[in-house]
Amino acid sequence: MSIAPRLDARLPVLLCGFLLTLGCATTAPSTSSGRDAGPPPAPFSHELLDRVLQRFVDPEGRVDYEALAADRGDLDRYAALLAETSPDSHPGRFRDDASRLAYWIDAYNASVLVKVLEHYPIDSVTDVPRPLYAFFLPRLSGFFLFQPLRLGGDDTNLFALENLLIRRRFAEPRIHFALNCASSSCPKLPQRAFRAATLEEDLEREARRFVAEERNVRIDPEARVVELSRIFDWFEGDFVSHVERSRPEVEPSLRAYLEPLLAPEKARALAACADCEVRFRSYDWALNDRDLVR
Repeated sequence: MSIAPRLDARLPVLLCGFLLTLGCATTAPSTSSGRDAGPPPAPFSHELLDRVLQRFVDPEGRVDYEALAADRGDLDRYAALLAETSPDSHPGRFRDDASRLAYWIDAYNASVLVKVLEHYPIDSVTDVPRPLYAFFLPRLSGFFLFQPLRLGGDDTNLFALENLLIRRRFAEPRIHFALNCASSSCPKLPQRAFRAATLEEDLEREARRFVAEERNVRIDPEARVVELSRIFDWFEGDFVSHVERSRPEVEPSLRAYLEPLLAPEKARALAACADCEVRFRSYDWALNDRDLVR
């Protein structure tokens, strides 16, 4: 399955280019590890985020933002911990890649909740305004590029956290099924925080859950069409590179990435649709609000 790049679908690339034109005025957290002293402290805890997700997120990944806005103590306390502590600022509290990646995923998802609440009520993250000088950028930049975050004492934003830190440091395409952008077409927000001890199982579960949904992978052999989430277009390189690294005996492609994740019946349907046209679905940026009327 060969997918040609589409300029209008490459928002991350466009934002990255703009970020570089700013001279990296907004950057990802540094990799300095010299701030710790003394014996290693206890591992970083995600218990506060766990409580938030269990109380305010339903099984379909929708958030009760109104209730969360009225009772945001746990979320604010967790955000304060994130602001003070990260794998870069306190490496002793993150003893392996799993603990570090779990932190960054949880930090992203929690920060999205915080930033939505700062502007709530909104119908979409595209409602968050961008600065006047950035009028030429997509509306999404207001939320993903221009909302400041503080993690482990370093300043960043959601775009930099995803693209300049997580994607650069971790060759793990399943993060695209774990990072939630508060929108209807995003992967569903889990009801539990990600943890080092179960990270492999959690990422695999979220990947299989994502591709099992018709909204993300729809195969129509009669119409000779395969419809995929726009995520597979935006981040095609991440998925194909994973196939190149992990399965060098097969031709790297989106098809090769998807097939092992699909249920057997769906995998057979994809195999029978080898010459089907591939289409990427429009992304629905409506807020993943439990009470939002759609």
